[in-house]
Amino acid sequence: MVTMTTSRTAKARTREPEGGSPREASPRGGRPHSGGPRRRTRTPAASVGLHAGLLTGTVCALFPPLWLLVTSFKPKSESFTTALVKDFTLGNYRHVVADTHFLSWFGNSLIVVVGTTVIGVFIAATTGYALSRFRFPGMRPLMWILLITQMFPMAVLIVPLYNTMANLGLLNQPAGLIITYLTVAVPFCAWMMKGFFDTIPVDIDESGRVDGLNPFGTFWRLILPLAKPGIAVTGFYSFVTAWAEVAYATAFMTGEENQTLAGGLQNFVNRYGTDWGSMTAAAVIVAVPAGLVFGFAQRHLVSGLTAGATKA
Repeated sequence: MVTMTTSRTAKARTREPEGGSPREASPRGGRPHSGGPRRRTRTPAASVGLHAGLLTGTVCALFPPLWLLVTSFKPKSESFTTALVKDFTLGNYRHVVADTHFLSWFGNSLIVVVGTTVIGVFIAATTGYALSRFRFPGMRPLMWILLITQMFPMAVLIVPLYNTMANLGLLNQPAGLIITYLTVAVPFCAWMMKGFFDTIPVDIDESGRVDGLNPFGTFWRLILPLAKPGIAVTGFYSFVTAWAEVAYATAFMTGEENQTLAGGLQNFVNRYGTDWGSMTAAAVIVAVPAGLVFGFAQRHLVSGLTAGATKA
């Protein structure tokens, strides 16, 4: 018995490496290999194909905005030339700002965007928090309604929304556009905020109630500061919805002085021709605020979208 135990112990020692972690022996008597996943080495051809694909995608993504920027600095006579800027000019920008209602369009867009973003984020955050923390009659149908509303195309909703706004006297009013954009932004943002609030531990709410806070106080003081990534995503989505939308803005706002930026750009296109220089200059100016907002919110976008996607 002593001899058999000693031989088994010796065999066990020979199978263990010096570091103490066991390694599997090769089934054909070859070298033992670790139990972890093997790294696959990329062949040179695959590496070249990968980098070529990434380079092609980058060029396709950057070429349109760069060419838009280049065209905005060209004279109108050189708008269709493939050469870069030969005669640099700011005349297109001066014409857009001084000779059109661009400043009025910008002011109308600013009012609509600020109203849509602030109200939309507040409604989406409170709705998402209620769906995440409370159980009440009609909760499941409400969640289904938030999803079903995203299935209707925008073209189907223009006529009923137009009739509703006309009956309420909200045509050619920024409030009408704000309400319309809220119907688009709030359902998606509320569902996403619900998924984000699910990732925040319920113990924080319980500690707030122990300290004497009511449900809204717990939401406002404890939960909302932890939800900055989700708020950044919903705010950016609400901003883009109101800033770049064309169909509702064109249908509900008539007259050049009442239009927003997205609707005002269509004034540069008529049956007699297209003023590409003014249109590209106005498009560049319109893109600047969107780029600034994206740069401010981009560090929160990935974490906010991931949390909302995994828990929704």
